[in-house]
Amino acid sequence: MCGIAGFADVSAAAGQTRESDRQRVQAMCDVMRHRGPDDEGCFVEPGVALGMRRLSIIDLSTGRQPIHNEDRTVWVVFNGEIYNYRELRNALEGTGHRFYTASDTETLVHGYEAWGLDLFARLR
Repeated sequence: MCGIAGFADVSAAAGQTRESDRQRVQAMCDVMRHRGPDDEGCFVEPGVALGMRRLSIIDLSTGRQPIHNEDRTVWVVFNGEIYNYRELRNALEGTGHRFYTASDTETLVHGYEAWGLDLFARLR
């Protein structure tokens, strides 16, 4: 069992990350510590904050979330299981994507880059 949290703030000033945003998403993660006692992670940029509490099942050592793509322009938190992630990963690596984890979650950021919203039809 894991837990994800976050928010989007369309009123946030471009280029400014507020410390209160970081504190708010951290408080959200703290409240759900029981859902993921093994790890936590946060990503905060102007207008968006993502948080994750993790119960480690796949990729125990490098599957920390939020997960990002190579140039850190696409980020995701995910709670679930992608049954065909090895197949998708092989296809994505064949087109030049470089993975830094063994987690099924990383397939989402690279798949979104490669296939856009069509990614979701490929997931099992």
